[in-house]
Amino acid sequence: MSEVAVSTRIRLARNLEDFPFPTRLSEKDKKALCDKVSEVAKSIMDFDRIDMENLTKTQAVSLVEQHLISPEFISSPVGKTLLLSKDREVSVMLNEEDHIRLQVIKSGLCLSEAFALADEIDTKLSEKLKFAFSEKLGYLTQCPTNLGTGMRASVMLHLPALQKSRALGRISSNLSKLGLTIRGIYGESTEPAGALYQLSNQVSLGISEKSAIDNLKNITTELVTQEVKARDRILSDIEVVDTVSRSLGILKTARLINHSEAMNLLSNIRLGVAHKLIDSLSTDSIDRLICEIQPASILERYGDDITVRERDIKRADFLRERLN
Repeated sequence: MSEVAVSTRIRLARNLEDFPFPTRLSEKDKKALCDKVSEVAKSIMDFDRIDMENLTKTQAVSLVEQHLISPEFISSPVGKTLLLSKDREVSVMLNEEDHIRLQVIKSGLCLSEAFALADEIDTKLSEKLKFAFSEKLGYLTQCPTNLGTGMRASVMLHLPALQKSRALGRISSNLSKLGLTIRGIYGESTEPAGALYQLSNQVSLGISEKSAIDNLKNITTELVTQEVKARDRILSDIEVVDTVSRSLGILKTARLINHSEAMNLLSNIRLGVAHKLIDSLSTDSIDRLICEIQPASILERYGDDITVRERDIKRADFLRERLN
């Protein structure tokens, strides 16, 4: 399953009863809310507090690339705070679209485990913070699409074979009928890169967390089955196998490589590793590389002042060093 299911994410949206929604908050009240929630959260778990206005743009974008925060969270950093666990498995965005966006990310397909941790933290927070809640509508959120459980569960999937066979368009339209959506690597309004897709629930009102998770898990299992069958078909073609081998050769020797090409080549290599065409690497190591070669992550490693061309050179240097 881990050959296709890269990671699992559970996100809970919550708002405090005694504060207006973030769009109605003054800068002073935003900071007061961050202080209040941070104090409670730190009594539950050992979080690092990161006030977003203290970060450079590169540092903030790098956090997006690591899936620790949303792209929307960095659009206006004043009055926004990120709480991050030491292992980076748990992150809490304060004053994103809602007051609290609690997120748990785990490797592979482990929806029940990720939800159990998120639910435990949420329960402890609710003991000390009064969440806005309606008996009729459930948890009250700024966007109506999050009403009810306030939960978004998603699985990051590597789907190179289904992408190559152009089956994803048909699959996507069918998924919407089942209350699910499939999006690009960074979620809503983003394009897939390296054949990575996020599959997530769309419905949070009138359905329990367990039902939503069970539905997502069942559909994910079916998608994984379809991907594996499609891989068996394409890997019977010597040209596809050759592409996998050539991709590794290019990354081991390239002196200049842009982000898009690197993602496509790493996707090919991940396919080869998963099906034992390449035995010198693991899917986990490829997944780490995919995070580390993102544009802002390269800038954070080598300096903000390098040009785009220099960044592509540094990316190639980094990949050669890691893969050799």
